[in-house]
Amino acid sequence: MFVLTVDQAGSRRHPDLVPSTTEALAPLRPRLPFTRTVGDEFQGVLEDPVSVVDAILTLMRSRTWHVGLGIGAVEEPLPDDPRAARGTAFLAARRAVELAKRAPGLVHVVAPDAPAEAEDAAVVLQLLADLRERRTDAGWEAVDAMAASGQQAEVAERLGVTRQAVGQRLRAAGWALEQRTLPTLARLLARAEVVAGGRP
Repeated sequence: MFVLTVDQAGSRRHPDLVPSTTEALAPLRPRLPFTRTVGDEFQGVLEDPVSVVDAILTLMRSRTWHVGLGIGAVEEPLPDDPRAARGTAFLAARRAVELAKRAPGLVHVVAPDAPAEAEDAAVVLQLLADLRERRTDAGWEAVDAMAASGQQAEVAERLGVTRQAVGQRLRAAGWALEQRTLPTLARLLARAEVVAGGRP
């Protein structure tokens, strides 16, 4: 099982973003809903590694969050509220969010029973965060437009530029590499979960 514990960075200087962020993550259909735990921190439980990747990418986009991912077993049956849940994955997520405060990309992964696999996933996430932090506004505009339409010709028409210009923006943004990295990351997380005993 995957547990995300997420803490707002610089919360004393910024408005409370927990309600809007948990609402934005709700479509990922977590096993337990993303719920405020204490202060500007929230937690949720996910079963699908692809949804975990989507959640972390959403959170990394703004650099507003320390993101800790714990991988491991949870006690069944799960309660309705993640604040009442227990298990290795919850303890790991707590450790991960503390490590995230000093980690590249403000993200970390902990799986006590699969440390090598967790480290592999953490390194890929942190490299992905670095790639995305270097992306310009024009690069994000092209990437977001590609996510909406999937066709460079349509993106070019929408942005009022040539198809060649769109290709240049996407290359500079590292879009193709990111697209190849995401399924790799999901596979790494799935492997870590199996090794950690988080799934029968």
